[in-house]
Amino acid sequence: MDADVRFMHRALALARRAWGRTSPNPMVGAVAVRDGQIVGEGFHPRAGEPHAEVFALRAAGEAARGATLYVTLEPCSTYGRTPPCVEAILRAGVARVVAATADPNPAHAGRGLAQLRAAGVAVTTGVLEEDAAELNKGFFHRMRTGKPYVILKMAMTLDGKIATAAGESKWITGEAARSRVQKLRQWCDAVMVGAATVRIDRPGLIVRSPRNWPCQPERWIFGRMSREELAAFFPDGNARTCAPRTPEAWEAFLLELGKRSVNGLLLEGGGELAGCALQGGAVDEVEFHIAPKLLTGRDSRPVTGGADPAALADAFMLENRRVRTLGQDLIVSGKVARRRSLCLPD
Repeated sequence: MDADVRFMHRALALARRAWGRTSPNPMVGAVAVRDGQIVGEGFHPRAGEPHAEVFALRAAGEAARGATLYVTLEPCSTYGRTPPCVEAILRAGVARVVAATADPNPAHAGRGLAQLRAAGVAVTTGVLEEDAAELNKGFFHRMRTGKPYVILKMAMTLDGKIATAAGESKWITGEAARSRVQKLRQWCDAVMVGAATVRIDRPGLIVRSPRNWPCQPERWIFGRMSREELAAFFPDGNARTCAPRTPEAWEAFLLELGKRSVNGLLLEGGGELAGCALQGGAVDEVEFHIAPKLLTGRDSRPVTGGADPAALADAFMLENRRVRTLGQDLIVSGKVARRRSLCLPD
């Protein structure tokens, strides 16, 4: 394996150690290498703490002079809650910087790399760029659009049902798939379910594993629910209602979340929320957990609702599709490629 690729893989692995803990910042890892050996490494643990480059350079000490620094994102060049990493790199005497990708923030993109080049540091970019962008797709999306990245996660039977006619849905999928949901909740800054789902399933909508997770997501309830009812289901007060049912309303809602630095929004059902969000153009990616069972039933609840499409040509197509098994279940995911504005008000 090419050395640049090998060491960038290590930097990405380090970045993943902070999964779900760095928002609104991205997850970043860094590795300092001299004479083919790692002499220092680090990752950004959470917002407000030093960046990955600083930890790697501290660990390297004098060995950083003349070394190559591998970092999963362009080093920052401006003062924020911490000093710019470019200054730390120059003070350490690093000879070369390999960055997986540039900073997606238009106000910063390329500035750090330009400053390093101007100071005589050799710069290489684009090593495992797609992997680095995928790791921080929420942050990248918000920087480029002003909106959080939206994932629609649904658990369903093989025949497309999410619950019985009476609403029973626990548990369609197995323990491995439910553990995956915990990872998604760690990743997101906000989670949303429909009001009917709250009334029937009484979900907590929190990260339960690991215990005492420090970065619990905002909780949003799609639909109508009185203050008293909301307080009864969520006595801690961390839950709000919303009802974006048109493309324009979804756009306004997502832009408002973006202004509050929400990088990722996870939609967990039910079917009406799923259908309305898709038809309102709000969903960037779907992840369907499919159990190897058939529920049947004319009135069993379908995985998506919303307005009826006029033709098969109105179907939503998926790009970058991925199919994998997780325990006993099948996971199908992909980016939403085609969106139709079919969502109608009540």
